[in-house]
This record gives sequence, C-alpha cells and structure tokens, in this order.
Amino acid sequence: MDVIKVSDPADPRLADYTRLRDVNLRRHLEAEHGLFMAEGDKVIRRAAAAGFEPRSFLLTERRAEALDDVVAASAAPLYVVSEETAERLVGFDLHRGALAAYRRRALPRLPDVLARARNIVVLEDLVDHTNVGAIFRSAAGLGIDAVVLAPRCADPLYRRAVKVSMGAVFTLPYTRLDDWYGGLDTLREAGFHLMALTPGADSLPLREAMAALGPDDRVGLLLGTEGDGLSSRWLERATARVHIPMADRDVDSLNVTAAAAVACYELAGRTR
Repeated sequence: MDVIKVSDPADPRLADYTRLRDVNLRRHLEAEHGLFMAEGDKVIRRAAAAGFEPRSFLLTERRAEALDDVVAASAAPLYVVSEETAERLVGFDLHRGALAAYRRRALPRLPDVLARARNIVVLEDLVDHTNVGAIFRSAAGLGIDAVVLAPRCADPLYRRAVKVSMGAVFTLPYTRLDDWYGGLDTLREAGFHLMALTPGADSLPLREAMAALGPDDRVGLLLGTEGDGLSSRWLERATARVHIPMADRDVDSLNVTAAAAVACYELAGRTR
C-alpha cells in the first residue's frame, strides 16, 4: 500500500480532486482524463466491487484507515491529508473524509444494452445531477433493467449523481442515444412500447395503460426534463401518454424523481 501524506492542496498529484463543486471545470477535467469521483466509504466500495479501476484514493487523517482493504487490493496511491487541506482542495467540508478517483469505461452500444432488457427508463435532457442519481437508485432498486439517456442528459458519473444513486450507476446498465431526434424510433424498432409520462389531459392513468400490456411486452418509460417535461417531438413518437393520478386537484403531477419511483414500481410490477 503506497500511503503518501500531502499538506499542500496545490500539489499536482491531487489535481483529480480540485474544486469538486465547479461543474464546468469538473466536466472538462473528467472528460479530458477519463475519470469520475466516488465519495464516501460505501460508494467507493461499490465502485471497487463493480470492477472499476482506481486512479487514486484521498482520505483525511481521521479516516486514513477506513478503506485499508480496498486500498490494499489496488496499486493506486493513497493520499492522506488534513481536514483543512481537504476543504481547500475540494471546495467544501469533506465530512465523509473519503474520496477516490476512478477510471471511466466506454459506454456500451445501445443494441447491447437493449438486447438484455425488457423494462427500461429513458431520460430526455434532465440537467440536475441529483435527479439523475435518484432516478438511477429507484430504477435499480425496483427492478428496471437499464437506463437510456438522451444526448444532453446530465452525466450519471458526476460526483453528485454517483453519491445520490448510492452507487446504482455502477451496476445498472446504461448508455446514450446518438440521435435525439430519431432515437425513439430506434427503440420502437427494437420492440419497445414507449410510455411518455406527462400530466396532459389526453394521457391515460399509468396503471390502466400497464394493464393493457402483455407480460412479455418490452416497455420504455419516457421521463422529461425538470421544467418543461418531455418535448413535443418525444411526445409525438411515444406509443402512449400516461400519468400518475393525483388525489388533489391543485397538484397536477409529482416532481420527476418521485414520479420516476412510482412509475418504476408499476412498470417492474408487471413481471413480479
């Protein structure tokens, strides 16, 4: 185990961990170096268990031995820093005391992801990393087979998304569409019934729409961006428009993460 104590937050060996809350910087840095961040013991262990290759580990002094088994199984260096150095480096109080930089993998091809899936979630241009992480956690926990992302959807491996998903982004298969405009046609050609979740007046209750499907039918649940929901293009290309009935007439819908959890439960329930 290569343990290196570092006191200077500007030390170039710690460059992977610089300013973790600066989204624009992190997007550029992580894409350039092909890395992602895992924060906290549980998430780091889940990244390791999923077979991702670590670049390095960063622990505060009070947590220096928290990941001895994970670090010992890797050739990656362990950097140990004071709490003050960690805060100056990452830009916030690292109260969990543990970070790791892991190497990204190439995304699988869409046909390969779809070949093994019957129930999928399809996200159109969600921009909030917390929402993306929460949807991955719900989808994985409730038995969805895969997630497909529109080209502009937020990165599931951004630190905040990874943290909120509790590592579900490491184990739930996902990939991106190459083409937003025609991407849904590809899913339809693969045999998926595309159900667009929308509070529109012309939509069917979700459970009613699910009941009309056979147990072997393949289903893609479409979820739209946080503010405007699904685009008119994606609504037009959906097989059906569905909604979650609300008990209060003054509340027309749930937020996207809550709606995703309810809809994933209903979707996966077809095969329970």
